[in-house]
Amino acid sequence: MISIIIPTLNADARLGDCLNALVSSALDGIVKEVIVVDGGSRDATLAMADSFGTRILTAPPGRGGQMKAGAEAARGDWLLFLHADTVLEEGWAAEAADFMSKRRYEAAVFTLQFDAKGLAPALVAAGAMLRTKMLKAPYGDQGLLISKGLYEEVGGYADMPLMEDVEFIRRLTKAKGGGVLHVLQAKAVTSAERYERDGYFRRAFKNLTIFARYQCGASPETLAKVYR
Repeated sequence: MISIIIPTLNADARLGDCLNALVSSALDGIVKEVIVVDGGSRDATLAMADSFGTRILTAPPGRGGQMKAGAEAARGDWLLFLHADTVLEEGWAAEAADFMSKRRYEAAVFTLQFDAKGLAPALVAAGAMLRTKMLKAPYGDQGLLISKGLYEEVGGYADMPLMEDVEFIRRLTKAKGGGVLHVLQAKAVTSAERYERDGYFRRAFKNLTIFARYQCGASPETLAKVYR
């Protein structure tokens, strides 16, 4: 059974859709619990999380630290880390259950899709999936499904303000080899808000630049200042 861990900070605009997509799977018994780890929201995030019956934890703001806290409290044999602005498409749980039954002690991410129509979002999503498959560097928006045993063996998420997903996957693939990370066909439909605001290709280039700077040794603290 899966413990789903969602870090939040002023996320009430999209959290409802994220949680609503998980209800049927919880009723089917695939999801053991949904843990919302809040970093100090001042909107209706906590009230919304409570209305869905989630476990609510609090932690200092910072996605890496929040996910780390959620994992430490989780009671499921599998962990699914999910962003609050990401909605898993119908049917995700059946594919995840099949994966868990056949590939124990491995990890998987979902196929990225944006909640916007058109060529630009499709091309950027395709580029992200190419990065996922070629570089073993998925976006956190794709979710991460991993056995709790493997998560703990690799050392868990680091308390970082940015790039926590890249840093964890790098340790995971180094410890277990590139083949440990699988891509599920089910879509993780994530918010295109930053891309709509900045322009798709400009934002994609910015993300790629930040990724390259991190790979070259720039600190997450420095990169977090230019990420918004």
